[in-house]
Amino acid sequence: MNPPDTIEIRRLQVSTLIGVPDDERAENQTLLVTVRMVPSQGFEGLADEISRTIDYYVVAQEIQALAALKPRRLIETLARETADLLLAKHPLQRVSITIEKHILPDTECVAVHLTRER
Repeated sequence: MNPPDTIEIRRLQVSTLIGVPDDERAENQTLLVTVRMVPSQGFEGLADEISRTIDYYVVAQEIQALAALKPRRLIETLARETADLLLAKHPLQRVSITIEKHILPDTECVAVHLTRER
């Protein structure tokens, strides 16, 4: 069996107020968001029409707007909200979200991973 057809947006930069201490949420931070989407319909039958697939430009704008919408304490919360939004607005079978935060010294990043299915 072939793996499912997938659309990926890799390391999208989003600006948001996030962090547990109040002073960390005082200024916008840039997070990196990777989204892997498995459409309800595979790539066969798309007839080269964007209206039959997931418009990744629109998805990127939705994620950036969601991140900027309100302050949050946890990147886990933003990951869950992002998955919920995408499943509600797009014909997806499954969505996986990775959010990277560059906050800890001596590390490349801290990341959370989440997968949700319809």
